[in-house]
Amino acid sequence: MSAAEIDHTLAGPKSEALATATEHQGRVRVALTAALAAEPSHAYLFRGPRGSGKRAAARAFAAEVLAAASSDPEDARRRALLDPSPHPDLVWLAPTGAQHMVEEVRERVIRAAAYRPFEGGKRVFVVETAEAMRDESQNALLKTLEEPPEFVHLVLLCSEAEGLLETVASRCQAVDFAPLPAEVLERELMAEGVSADEAAAAARLAAGDLERGRLLLSDPGRELRADVERCLAAALDGTCASAPWKGLLDRAKAAGEDAEAAAREALEEESKAGMKRSAKDISDGAKRAGRRRRTEMLALAFELCAAWLRDLAAVAAGAEEVAFNRDCLGVLRSQAQGTDPAAARSGAERVQEARRGLELNVSEELALEALFFRLEALLA
Repeated sequence: MSAAEIDHTLAGPKSEALATATEHQGRVRVALTAALAAEPSHAYLFRGPRGSGKRAAARAFAAEVLAAASSDPEDARRRALLDPSPHPDLVWLAPTGAQHMVEEVRERVIRAAAYRPFEGGKRVFVVETAEAMRDESQNALLKTLEEPPEFVHLVLLCSEAEGLLETVASRCQAVDFAPLPAEVLERELMAEGVSADEAAAAARLAAGDLERGRLLLSDPGRELRADVERCLAAALDGTCASAPWKGLLDRAKAAGEDAEAAAREALEEESKAGMKRSAKDISDGAKRAGRRRRTEMLALAFELCAAWLRDLAAVAAGAEEVAFNRDCLGVLRSQAQGTDPAAARSGAERVQEARRGLELNVSEELALEALFFRLEALLA
């Protein structure tokens, strides 16, 4: 499609949701609009960082596919856009815990794809966080991806491409989402009523992820940032013997326990509603959700530590305009006095090394203890 044809297509009211969902993803907007103007592929892989708009784009795209095959396009579109959607031909699968349950993928996607549409002429299956499918589920999905019924369209959403089998990815048409610019995140966060400095800091620390930006502005996010600041202040002051990193561990543990409880409740509700799940399935799924959340919070803490040290190096070098922690410049200026910028940059590298070590199942507490004593030796 030419640029003029795309603009004309997007101008119609039917594409308003898609245009809104891809407002900051121009290439995605062009690709999906062209697909709708022709015949959509049987399988898509929406890949890109968390918070880049994949979910909203998938819902809007699915709504247009279903509307185009319906005798009442407006009603089909309206119901498909609701979240959760009551449209019987839109199946949306999100992991309740850390991973998709194998039987759920088989029942709700692979087997369900064989059934003809309940209304209209199309069915759309969206698998959110597709990398959270076990290899068994991904391999089982291959035949459906290769030879789906003509009325079926599958959309896989993926934030970590390395978690998806190449055999799965190669059978899908890829649609790449870019990280959202910090300026876009800042505008979105400012619209939610936070201060300009805090929105600016969260937008830059979020690394293109609007959901992470919102987390950083929540009470748990603010508390996590405060814990990180206390740990690094201890390293700078030479007081790491007080074990300040235990606050980070406690915060991550609490987040994991909350996620485990929420996942257990959701899994039990689904079991009562008829989803086949044993007590072991529920327990294992809830525990995986808890572990995943705890790991995510610790990974975020490491990233915040590295960002603070990079900011400290920038401020010490007289370049505070590039700092991410815009709402903490006063503290950074104070800490930067007498701090060697090279040492702070080296500290940021040590943090990233320690974070990678966690992926090798190193003890979280030992990793944090070793990291902060090394930072103390480097910076104090």
